[in-house]
Amino acid sequence: MRRALLAAGATLAFATAAQAQTAPAAPAAAPAPATPAKPKAKSTETTVSDVVVTASRVNLIGLAATASQGSVTEKELELRPVYRVGQLLESTPGLVVTIHSGEGKANQYLLRGFNLDHGTDIANFVDDMPINRPSNTHGQGYSDLNFEIPELAQGLDYTKGPYYAAVGDFGAVASTHLKLANEIPDQISVTGGTLGVYNIFAGGTQKFSDDDRLVAGLYYGHVDGPFTPTEDFHKYAGELRYSHGTATDGYSVTAMYYKGNGLLTTDQPTAALQEGLIGRYGTLDPSDASSSERFSLSSHYAASGDWWNFNASAYYIHSRMTLWNDFTHYLDDPVNGDQEEQDETRDTFGGQAALTLKHSFGGVESDTVFGVQARHDDVWDDRRHTKDRQVLDYCSLENNGALTLPPGATQSADGSVFYIPANKGNCQADLIHLLDLGPYVENTTHWTPWLRTIVGLRDEYYAADDTYMGVTAVNLTDGAKLQGNQSLLQPKGSLVVGPFFQTEVYFSAGRGFHSDDVRGVFGTVPIEGVPGVAGRTPFLAPADGEEVGVRTNIIPKLAIQVAVFQEDFKSELAYDADQGQDAASGPSRRQGVELSAQYKPIPWLEFNTDLAFSKARYQGSAATLDSFGIVGGAYIANAPSFIGSFGILADHGPWFGGLQWRALGAYPLVDGPQFPQDKGYNEFNANLGYRMNKHLTIEASGFNLLNSYADAAGYDYTYRLTPTSPAEDGPTYHSLEPISGQVKVTWVF
Repeated sequence: MRRALLAAGATLAFATAAQAQTAPAAPAAAPAPATPAKPKAKSTETTVSDVVVTASRVNLIGLAATASQGSVTEKELELRPVYRVGQLLESTPGLVVTIHSGEGKANQYLLRGFNLDHGTDIANFVDDMPINRPSNTHGQGYSDLNFEIPELAQGLDYTKGPYYAAVGDFGAVASTHLKLANEIPDQISVTGGTLGVYNIFAGGTQKFSDDDRLVAGLYYGHVDGPFTPTEDFHKYAGELRYSHGTATDGYSVTAMYYKGNGLLTTDQPTAALQEGLIGRYGTLDPSDASSSERFSLSSHYAASGDWWNFNASAYYIHSRMTLWNDFTHYLDDPVNGDQEEQDETRDTFGGQAALTLKHSFGGVESDTVFGVQARHDDVWDDRRHTKDRQVLDYCSLENNGALTLPPGATQSADGSVFYIPANKGNCQADLIHLLDLGPYVENTTHWTPWLRTIVGLRDEYYAADDTYMGVTAVNLTDGAKLQGNQSLLQPKGSLVVGPFFQTEVYFSAGRGFHSDDVRGVFGTVPIEGVPGVAGRTPFLAPADGEEVGVRTNIIPKLAIQVAVFQEDFKSELAYDADQGQDAASGPSRRQGVELSAQYKPIPWLEFNTDLAFSKARYQGSAATLDSFGIVGGAYIANAPSFIGSFGILADHGPWFGGLQWRALGAYPLVDGPQFPQDKGYNEFNANLGYRMNKHLTIEASGFNLLNSYADAAGYDYTYRLTPTSPAEDGPTYHSLEPISGQVKVTWVF
């Protein structure tokens, strides 16, 4: 079925000059300035008899390309209880957003049996700006959403699988598109809570006419967390957005700023807890920390006619980050420890444009979109050996047999580690330039009232160069420049039957990809990118997927979506704790089924559930897997077999709120064998609000209400607990936060 659909997709795409949209999760149109949002319910005069319609998802029957595509309303984002801003993305069915280090780092994402680490295969967008950072100093696809202000979010579109021509790098498993509000009520809110939480937000809208408005918001946030020492994380964020017109005829310009800093509590060895070296929320290195800053300027333009519409966007993003992490403690350096400083400064320029043409052939209606996306990154990455965040003058590098001992270097007694003089303080330093160009076409044709096809073709061109300026143990001359490029053709197609009795059936197949860290491609990262049976690390690792799904509203007041999927990656991205980076690993396969349902017995109340079951395994011969260090089985580390949630949303009269159960199933801790495992976690969160009058709203939130004693994330790797203890391999953990509460007071002018 896959080959037939892929071939049909490519042929029909060329024959019909196929159509696509830049935000495929909004099937009716490509992205453009959002329709002005009416003031949120908390800003209006309310009485007990008032009824507000509560709905979490937009009805996409007749519009969607797959059963796993969706659009989340602003109302759900407003009512969902979330501990951190990144958890707004958990409105995507089957997605878990957690952390394994601290508030100052990007979240960890898990979906469809994938540990997506900080964003390896989930493409995240805010206002159509890409958030993922290729060739990031810490993790490929690093996707830090801490800059977002939750009060300015206006809904979320999402896709799953490689079936959408407008989704490029990192989007083979999923993509999310968070939208920004064009209008909010004038307001100020103050939040205080346990775990050292206190936040303040002030924002509002200046309307110059019915078509012109300026929205602004300022945010300060603080959280200590339960950890020792406290993380003392500070967040400063601001947004200024001018918009004119509508989603199909108008434009907008948005400026955003963010700065965050605090301590980090990375995952800790379970043995350290068992031996009494640390408490449950303690750390072996209390000096781990983070500092991040981001500025962006983005714009949109849209115009339309009777048979066409055009939209375009452009953006500039400047970001910098520094992480201090001690992953392996005294494994490589028994004297000063293994803490390292990872730095990055990045400038990203890009944009996209799409022209939609509507046409009819003999009564057959068809829409075709011609689109192009372009992105250029200038990146400085470096890594330094530190102690208590102070830079040391030498580097510790594992000797994998491919390294040579340079002048002035020494080695450990067993020869496993080199101690090399740092190059101007750097153990590794790279000046990287990236170009990602993705033209695409996609066509939607309604052959009959009950049959439509969506077929597309995307061609990715990826070019990069890397000037290496690190230590010389990787057999590269200081200042060496490496360059290369790769292209990848990606056919995609969906066949949709229906609607019959408010039901549609979807058959989809397609190819997507993720890019690999170019330092691994060029071999400038010690140990990573070393050729194996499967060859060198490629620029672009393809993924092929198939999906069959059903979307139905046949039962009154109940919406159901079911999807059965399979996806194959030619190269898995796996987290390497020794390097603190992601590295290309073996070929893999995911199979699974997802069920989502939303039941609204009355207009102001909704029950919803999302259940996802998956099977994750490496593929290939024993020799192939062994070349990637995968032995003892084909299980994939950190790949959960179950993710579930159940929620209640209510908004009636002055009262509103939500209850959310989140569950992350058990997962293997190492590649190969099924055990050891982390048991995952179950968590209940809730919020309850009351509108005192048209000006004043009070909202209380509780998190981990049953005080689950569990790990937010777990790994297994080699470390040394103390300078004199032996090296050992074992599980590590980052604790789920204990029960906590917050109270938020909002005053609307």
